[in-house]
Amino acid sequence: MSVFRAVLWKDLAVEWRSRDRLVAMTLFSALAVILFWFSLPTESPEQRRAAIPGLLWIVGLFASLLGLNRSFSIELEHDTLSGLALVPVDRGFVFLGKATANWVFLFAVQMVTFAVAALAFSVDVADIAAPFALVAALGSAGLASLGTLFAAIAVRTRFREVMLPLLAMPLLIPVLLSAVAATRALLDVGTIAPPPLRLLAVTDAVYLIVSFVTFDFVLDE
Repeated sequence: MSVFRAVLWKDLAVEWRSRDRLVAMTLFSALAVILFWFSLPTESPEQRRAAIPGLLWIVGLFASLLGLNRSFSIELEHDTLSGLALVPVDRGFVFLGKATANWVFLFAVQMVTFAVAALAFSVDVADIAAPFALVAALGSAGLASLGTLFAAIAVRTRFREVMLPLLAMPLLIPVLLSAVAATRALLDVGTIAPPPLRLLAVTDAVYLIVSFVTFDFVLDE
């Protein structure tokens, strides 16, 4: 657990000093929402509102990939990946530290995106902000767990900016589908639909366990 805390604290402290990932992801998300606002038909408020759940999670996905690509870049630039591989404990705790830090960033960006979308599309979300935070937390957990694993794989490749989306996006479909379904239910009826929330939780658990177990072999490569 000391390795988990050390890696988590290091990533959070580095990001707090530079804020390069968080600022880039937040600006990207806000600009993408505004672009969608301009592109959607203005004469049909119902269609614009119906597009919000998909918009939120598509923007969140691409913002996540933007930030996750930098997850291991600092270690690569400073040649410290070998140091992570030599930690005298299960390397899965290194993964947990990195994934938790990524989850914090992704969750924060998703909540900011939700606020920007609510303002842009004039949607009253005061009553569903807390339930959406739960959906955002679970959705970000799935993105962070699988994204961190594939970011560690892609960082050693020549075209890592391309490899991460190619590896992660197909497997992230269950996370996105269930997150969109839960968000749509919140906007339509104001409550979280249990089936997509259960699917999201189970998918997160599977991805987290598989990533924890396989991260040891990823660092060896």
